[in-house]
Amino acid sequence: MLEQSVWRQYHNENNFREKIAEFTKLPVEDIIEDEKTLYALLKAKLTKKELKLFAMDTADIDDATMQKEFGYDAEALEKAKFKLYKKLIQDKTRLNFRASSSNDFAE
Repeated sequence: MLEQSVWRQYHNENNFREKIAEFTKLPVEDIIEDEKTLYALLKAKLTKKELKLFAMDTADIDDATMQKEFGYDAEALEKAKFKLYKKLIQDKTRLNFRASSSNDFAE
């Protein structure tokens, strides 16, 4: 399933768990272990555009390519990145990635 995901278009492996930990400041061992559940939650919390931006930015795609992909100028791209990472660190998003909350999401 995840081989066809937006994430895998820009990454060779499903390392989004580590990237989520990096940006949310949560210990990686506290984040949901099941990749499918975690990716579904990531898709639920971010818009399609935000998810693609997250995948591209963490894959170190250059800004010029991202500007072209999204139709942004440099300022709009920086604003979009700021909004994305601000959303990831908000408790209402960040705390959903914790393993203890995965039971709530599965129900």
